[in-house]
Amino acid sequence: MIPGPEAQQVSDAPVALITGGARRIGAAIARQLHAAGMRLVIHYRSSAQPALALMEELNQIRSGSVTTIAADLLQIEALEALAVASTAHWGRLDALINNASSFYPTPVGEIRVDDWEDLLGSNLKAPLFLSQALAAELKQRQGAIVNIVDIHGDRPMKAHTVYSVAKAGLVMLTRSLARELGPEVRVNAVAPGAILWPERELDAATREEILERNFLKRQGSAEEIAAAVEFLLNRATYTTGQVLAVDGGRSVNI
Repeated sequence: MIPGPEAQQVSDAPVALITGGARRIGAAIARQLHAAGMRLVIHYRSSAQPALALMEELNQIRSGSVTTIAADLLQIEALEALAVASTAHWGRLDALINNASSFYPTPVGEIRVDDWEDLLGSNLKAPLFLSQALAAELKQRQGAIVNIVDIHGDRPMKAHTVYSVAKAGLVMLTRSLARELGPEVRVNAVAPGAILWPERELDAATREEILERNFLKRQGSAEEIAAAVEFLLNRATYTTGQVLAVDGGRSVNI
């Protein structure tokens, strides 16, 4: 699946669908895979302006290599439509990156059914049904899936019960899909640590405490997550069912 330099110009370059690909880690993944010679379908829900700006940026580098699709991943019918449209645009799909995610606290005693539906829907239900919808195409292409999980899918984050449960489910989904879709499709995951702070700001003391538990004593970057995704897609050809922690060692010291 490694495109190689010649893929920069050919029309049969591999195609990757990135959910939530318009901003933050998703946008970094898009830039990394595009630089590796892949064509991209960038999914977004409400981030139309960043998605279109990213598409324009990358198409200026390599004309006609990126498209965007809007969809609400909480709607099953939207997942089916996204799978069909993503495959139809260039007549193929080689890789799926399940990156889109809701994230916010849900302290026990304040958890609502809507929280459950949203956090489980974006972090687990959508990756499952989108992977299922694309399974036949990915098998035909000897393709790969990379799920963006979280180190807290293994060890829960305080006050984030539902999110932690959802990411734990996505870890198991990664392993289960690797078994179900092999040998044709490899399925792996990347588990970020302290990469980008939540959009709901953490105070300085909390940030310092988080980084103090990190063996490298620094915050990671979205580009480091993107590099791990590209490695699992294009270079780790004998790797499936694995979760790669990119966290500066924090998961060893939570």
